[in-house]
Amino acid sequence: MNQFLDSVTSFFSGGDQLPWCSRDVIAGCEKEVADGGGDDAESIMRLSWALVHSRQPEDVQRGIAMLEASIANTHSPLQRREKIYLLAVGYYRSGDFSKSRMLLEQCLEIAPDWRQALSLKKAIEDRITKDGVIGIGITATAVGLIAGGIAAALVRRN
Repeated sequence: MNQFLDSVTSFFSGGDQLPWCSRDVIAGCEKEVADGGGDDAESIMRLSWALVHSRQPEDVQRGIAMLEASIANTHSPLQRREKIYLLAVGYYRSGDFSKSRMLLEQCLEIAPDWRQALSLKKAIEDRITKDGVIGIGITATAVGLIAGGIAAALVRRN
């Protein structure tokens, strides 16, 4: 019974394996960037990572904006792959699954066996499938209610 409840909860909650980031971690990263501590590019990457893994939609949007602004100046294929992946995470967290999937395809062109990208791509495909199933269920329920209403009206009429 517990396994059934866990699977239902996972189904409706999204059940992805991406980590979440707390406001304290984000604040620490922001302080590091503001203080200019260490390598600026690395500090900004840590902040971007923290923002796209936040539970706050406005943080995720800030992370997306930071990554999009910095990706044009990225020449290293490894750094480009990391930024594209983080963008994909951000778009996934903000609900833009098609954009996220497109970015993951770019990551997988650079590194076809990258497990993180493959895992997120599977989570996106599962989410799209789940959303389709829920949409079909809602539509079927609506049709059933309408048909029931019509049948009840016809029975009352006769």
